[in-house]
Amino acid sequence: MTQLIPYLTIPGRTREALDFYKTCFGGEILALMTFGDMDPNAGDMANAVMHSHFKSDGVEIMISEGTSDDDSRPNSSVSLSLMMDDVAEQERIFNALSQGGSVRMPLNDVPWGARYGEVSDPFGIRWLLNCQNDGG
Repeated sequence: MTQLIPYLTIPGRTREALDFYKTCFGGEILALMTFGDMDPNAGDMANAVMHSHFKSDGVEIMISEGTSDDDSRPNSSVSLSLMMDDVAEQERIFNALSQGGSVRMPLNDVPWGARYGEVSDPFGIRWLLNCQNDGG
């Protein structure tokens, strides 16, 4: 079995992001390790999140603070697409993700027979929410 799990870099705000996504999606934090857990000489990075794993029903991501040599614009070329089948749930999640972020495209019916919208969350992660219409 092969599975793709997005791995996000959110410098200095990983714990905040985990709490935010837990509020948006429910679910739980399966793992959280700091640099200090792995290296007692981690210095300033000792409490920074080296690795975390979040999972809810339908959403699974991993997040790290990153390191000082990581790109200065983390996640800038990645979008996360949520394929949904419940319009009410789509709207709830869209509104939750946009709190403290920005709506890039409001939820609306689109030509490919879906209800679609885009939002950037408070951590700069771009979410694409697509809910296929039932044909009506």
